[in-house]
Amino acid sequence: MRSPRPSSPLSASFFNSLIASRARAGRLADALSLLARMLAAGVAPTAFTFAPILSSPSATACCAAQLHPHILKRGLFHREPYSGTSLVGFFVRSGRFDEALMVFGEMTARSVVTWNCLVSSFVQFGRSHDALFWFRELVRSGDGLSDGSLVAVLPAFGSPVEVHGLVKKTGLDSFSAVANALLCSYCTFGSIQVAEKMFDELVFRNVASWNTIISSFARSNFPERAFELFLSMQRQGDLPNETTFASVICACASMNGHHHGKFIHAKVIKQNLNTSVFVSTSLVDFYANCIGWRDAHKVIEEVPESSTTCWNALISGHSDSDGPPSLVILRDMLRSGVKPNEVSFSASLKDPSLLDLQQIHSLVTRLGHGGNDYVSSSIISSYASHGIVSDALTYGVALDPDSCSVSMNVLAGVYNKSRMYQETKGLLLHQQARDTISWSILITACARNGDCGEAFEFFKLMRIMGCCVDNYVFVSLLSICTKNNSLDLGKLIHGLIIKTNSGCWDSFVDNMLLDMYAKCGRIEDCLRVFEEMEDRNLISWTAVISGLGLNGFSHKALAWFKAMEKEGCKPDKVAVLAVLSACRHGRLVEEGMKIFKNMKANYSVEAEMEHYICVVDMLCKCGHLKEAEVVIRGMPFQPSTVIWRTFLQGCKTYGVEAQVFL
Repeated sequence: MRSPRPSSPLSASFFNSLIASRARAGRLADALSLLARMLAAGVAPTAFTFAPILSSPSATACCAAQLHPHILKRGLFHREPYSGTSLVGFFVRSGRFDEALMVFGEMTARSVVTWNCLVSSFVQFGRSHDALFWFRELVRSGDGLSDGSLVAVLPAFGSPVEVHGLVKKTGLDSFSAVANALLCSYCTFGSIQVAEKMFDELVFRNVASWNTIISSFARSNFPERAFELFLSMQRQGDLPNETTFASVICACASMNGHHHGKFIHAKVIKQNLNTSVFVSTSLVDFYANCIGWRDAHKVIEEVPESSTTCWNALISGHSDSDGPPSLVILRDMLRSGVKPNEVSFSASLKDPSLLDLQQIHSLVTRLGHGGNDYVSSSIISSYASHGIVSDALTYGVALDPDSCSVSMNVLAGVYNKSRMYQETKGLLLHQQARDTISWSILITACARNGDCGEAFEFFKLMRIMGCCVDNYVFVSLLSICTKNNSLDLGKLIHGLIIKTNSGCWDSFVDNMLLDMYAKCGRIEDCLRVFEEMEDRNLISWTAVISGLGLNGFSHKALAWFKAMEKEGCKPDKVAVLAVLSACRHGRLVEEGMKIFKNMKANYSVEAEMEHYICVVDMLCKCGHLKEAEVVIRGMPFQPSTVIWRTFLQGCKTYGVEAQVFL
């Protein structure tokens, strides 16, 4: 019997293995060269020829354009799914979905992997609607669902409840990857109680399942539950890993559990994970925030090769009363042989003394971190917080504006606070790329400088550029509308806030709307906004009371003031002044005097010059000149010229000789 002939070295499998090895190593030119040799030798490509090249991270658009005709010519779209799936994968990774869908349409041989590739890519690019559409097409196609299908599409659903039923129906909840993804989705959407119930019902649990539920409770308002679950995990014989320990240590820090944290530390040592940088960093953070920096420092000393991350955790949590300044920790860090990075400097620059700030600044320059945007912005903020604006500006203007956008925003904020609005505009207008913060500061500077038209022009440009409009921009624009009594413009801004949902749950924006409507004379709209507010505060009540008084509804203003008291909102000096002003406009002398005389006893508010001016004006306008005199004589400080002018005007109005009372 004759022995079989050895396979030719020029077989398809020979070339395929060489091409795959070169493509995986990122040697795309070599892989393409081998493909050319393969075709020149007359060896027909197979299902496994093109996929490695297209899946290579170094694959280019030119490469895909060259391979696409070869795949079509060989009929591989109709014989096997691998080549087509790789081509679809290449296009969707590049965000070229039209070409990916064209290739997908040409394929008659598809696998569930092809569908999963398409769906997951739509999810990664934030195109949830498209992801859901193609997932439904997959279900209808009959190509079958895999665990990867549900894991891929899950983030596209608005709620995990929408897909949970399908998971149970298809029986894919028995796959740990699907169950864990669903569990994670419930935790992400804040349904932690539902997640715990699902966790209890899991037939198969692995360390990923435990980590998901423990980390979710550690970040929630119930960190003690994370500790309880950790104990349950050990009782059931499941072995925790680094992620588990990091999460439960975080839970101990959240509930300030000294003994719990030390207990976990002992477990870490027992499992020989105290040398892990990940776990050690969590321990340093726990000790620094809950016990003391000395114990945190000991944890770092126990790590064989202490990392920058551990030291950064110590710097960030050094704010306890017995802790040293950040500069001291930075010096210890350098002595240990670990170099600080941008995170180290940013953390140490949060609250240093002026002397420490200057030394840290020198250290930043010496170690070459002066060009880092976040470090530079921290230096500018620190100088400004110490009131040394000149140093902040001198340092900031020397930076490269194109590479330090965060620093430029901080610098612009310093200019704004210093009322240097033209400098703010000049700085930000020279930036090549402006983000939402840049636009916000620019529009605020225009609003404060009285450049109203310019502010709205910048607002239009901001929207054209596709930047999100934040609440600070809306507050600035509403302040312009209020100042200029531009009701129509204010209503347009209000509509845009509702449409974009930008001002949702923001009391600052709502209070500006109240003030704008009140000062533009639209008290009905003012009250409507107030009724729709979820989070009312003293400023909200004061704006309504002031608006009612200004628009002639003095009795209503008084009623709202009493309603505010019943709600448990204690008036301050501004609220008292608002209701006194309403009493003045409505000539409610008796009610106004009652509030004025009892403001110290009832509200712990000392009468200031504005209160006396308001009360004297109210009394004089109503002819109660004798009472006005008594109020003036009882003032704890010298009456202002405004008070004397008001009193004399009252005397003139009612034909009374002023000297009778003087």
